[in-house]
Formats: sequence, structure tokens, C-alpha cells
Amino acid sequence: MSKTIVTLVGKDHVGIIATVCNFFAENNINILDLKQTTSQGFINMMMIVDTDAYTGSTADLNKGLETVGEKVECIIKAQHEEIFDMMHRI
Repeated sequence: MSKTIVTLVGKDHVGIIATVCNFFAENNINILDLKQTTSQGFINMMMIVDTDAYTGSTADLNKGLETVGEKVECIIKAQHEEIFDMMHRI
């Protein structure tokens, strides 16, 4: 299984999660885990997704998520699990 970490940060409003989930569904990306926090009008979300059935590259995924981010006025980034783990090692 190819896991990717997706992070989202921005001002909270109706439709953010629906728009992101629709993007994932349209691209055969399965959400394995999702953690969301909202505080004082801001949203912070981290998702672990399975990208085995996704046919594009990581660059394609980030470009698509950037477009979704512009639509929902949030910053959305994706990294392979291995890269995320290496960057956050102590």
C-alpha cells in the first residue's frame, strides 16, 4: 500500500471537507485516517491516504490539491509517507 500524508490549513467554512473528499473519490484515492481540528475560525486537517489506485505522479497530485486548495481557500500539500517520516525524525 502506498501511503501519502495530506495536510490542509486555512479559514474554516462550509464545504472544505466535501470538496477535498470529492477530489479524492474522483482520483481513486482512499482516505485511511483523518484528523481535524478547528479553532477560532481556522481548520487544520491531516489525512493519511492510500494512493495505490491513483494513476498520476506525486507532482500531479500536488497540482490537483493546489487547485482544490484555491477553490476552498486553503493550503493543501501531499508527501509520501517515507518522506514525511524522514523529515520528522528526531
